[in-house]
Amino acid sequence: MVVPSRVESLATSGIQSIPKEYVRPQEELTNIGDVFEEEKKVEGPQVPTIDIKDIASEDKEVRARAIEELKKASMEWGVMHLVNHGIPDDLINRVRVAGETFFQLPIVEKEKYANDQVTGKIQGYGSKLANNASGQLEWEDYFFHLIYPEDKRDLSIWPKTPSDYISATSEYAKELRSLATKILSALSLALGLEEGRLEKEVGGVEELLLQMKINYYPKCPQPELALGVEAHTDISSLTFILHNMVPGLQLFYEGKWVTAKCVPNSIIMHIGDTIEILSNGKFKSILHRGLVNKEKVRISWAVFCEPPKEKIILKPLPDLVTDTEPAQYPPRTFAQHIQYKLFRKTQDLHAPVSD
Repeated sequence: MVVPSRVESLATSGIQSIPKEYVRPQEELTNIGDVFEEEKKVEGPQVPTIDIKDIASEDKEVRARAIEELKKASMEWGVMHLVNHGIPDDLINRVRVAGETFFQLPIVEKEKYANDQVTGKIQGYGSKLANNASGQLEWEDYFFHLIYPEDKRDLSIWPKTPSDYISATSEYAKELRSLATKILSALSLALGLEEGRLEKEVGGVEELLLQMKINYYPKCPQPELALGVEAHTDISSLTFILHNMVPGLQLFYEGKWVTAKCVPNSIIMHIGDTIEILSNGKFKSILHRGLVNKEKVRISWAVFCEPPKEKIILKPLPDLVTDTEPAQYPPRTFAQHIQYKLFRKTQDLHAPVSD
């Protein structure tokens, strides 16, 4: 098997200009700025910061206020910085250290965990293979694996170095799974549904899968020409993201790219396509992308909470469909939704299945 070139090896090879496969099309180049300058901007819209310590409060009024804040951010943005999320700082730090330590290993060591997308072995260490029409590549390497439920994991492909990797990541997965329940409960109530409804609709305790992708964005000699990850919406129900406090995430909000600030002790949360569909468009799955830079490596830990591929038909919940608000999305399985997104550059979720 020919090992695809890792972006890290390109980045450390001393090249001054990036290979043409990494250069974005002309129409995108006009709006890729310096991420450090972009992050300093104080004017214009900013990604909301939502304090969720009260979303499960015993006090009904306090809880209702907290849920209202979450609802507003989910309707207007579909992305937010969560603070007071309840996951211990020391655990988050262990997860970061474990991922950083793995990516500091020599490439030859990391290759022992290489995935093989051609044969369908998607878990492990990898880099994007050109699968879009233009044959373009993204300036990142990654490590991808299922981290929850525990009985569905394949620990044989998890990094053995550092020794704390499995333990830290497993604990973090459990914490995130509880957080997902809390958020899904609050979002259900925000839509006027019974509390457990959204969780049930995305697979419940047994079937909701947590997939972690550690994104490693090496320094880039021409960051104004490249993207770490191209514009997309997440297919998940929810996505939770940690990062190493280097900016890069941009959201397409009201026709402009807005750079997310680095908020200490926060977890970024995206509403994914799955919840947008179930909510009949009330909650938004926002278009976003990742910038790279010359000076600092950026690492992010994205955990996608995904429904089972075939067992559930995703469609707007009947409770949220009326004569005046008809269903905006056709019924699809999650697997059909993935295929639909893969083969279309458009981000339109509304087109019929058969098109």
